[in-house]
Amino acid sequence: MHIALITPYGPQQRNGNWHTAARWARFLREAGHAVRTQVEWDGRDADLMIALHARRSHAAIRAFAERYPNRPLIVVLTGTDLYRDIHQDGDAQDSLDLAHRLVVLQDCGIDELGPRLAGNTRVIYQSSPDIERSPARDDVFEVLAIGHLRKEKDPFRLALATALLPRASRIQAIHLGRALDREMAASAERAQTSLPRWHWGGEMPHGAVLKHLSRARVLVLSSLMEGGANVICEALAADVPVLASDIPGNRGMLGDDYPGYFPAGVEHRLAELLLRAETDAGFYASLRDHARARRALMRPEQEASRLRQLVAEFEQTVT
Repeated sequence: MHIALITPYGPQQRNGNWHTAARWARFLREAGHAVRTQVEWDGRDADLMIALHARRSHAAIRAFAERYPNRPLIVVLTGTDLYRDIHQDGDAQDSLDLAHRLVVLQDCGIDELGPRLAGNTRVIYQSSPDIERSPARDDVFEVLAIGHLRKEKDPFRLALATALLPRASRIQAIHLGRALDREMAASAERAQTSLPRWHWGGEMPHGAVLKHLSRARVLVLSSLMEGGANVICEALAADVPVLASDIPGNRGMLGDDYPGYFPAGVEHRLAELLLRAETDAGFYASLRDHARARRALMRPEQEASRLRQLVAEFEQTVT
């Protein structure tokens, strides 16, 4: 099949949507499909469209549906789609109505959709290949956060939590990710000046980010809104436990019984978990064991299989 794969962000943004699109294009090409990955649909003929982000990709979704009303259209719902836009944005809601199938990136995503839409929704967990561990630093307990500095990620919650740690703690925290505006950049500069345990590493190539991850003791994901975080897949691939905000998108990735949740936006609870991870070997082992159990859902062969099965639902209908 000829597939148009639409993503609202190109490779220069280096964000989760782009990584998902690049990975899916590879999986589909390996299955014999011809795939064009585009930020905006160029109008060329395609048997099927897969569009990431109901709101941001709405123009492409609407144009394809009008040109080819009987050809399959698959819309992948992100965090801002699921937990904000489909409840209040007309373009996002129109995308839902036009789609033949919806995709969510973790099991809890279906809970945001009514019964009419849930029946046409598929769950495809994102994935990462195994990441070889590097030796952890002995002099500090290194904690990592990864992601661009933007409001939905609550990026300074970890910084605030480090201020509450006791003096004897060896925790040092690093945040890797680009500030998306001057205000965020200024806040990050102020935070690392006043909070000696927290450092802003800025944007790095993906390979360098994974090298940091491979030696980290813990990954912190403090987001207020997530559809299914790529960084959780990568942390589990590197055998790094996660401390995550207690939001549906993270529960859908890590499971309801995961012991590493803290209330979103509450730094003192995050600080308590950080200290337990550093000082309580039993708690750390529990985090690691739960993370290893969830890893099976996020392997590349699983993601590729679910994606190919989804496309196969339409192969007999395309002429």
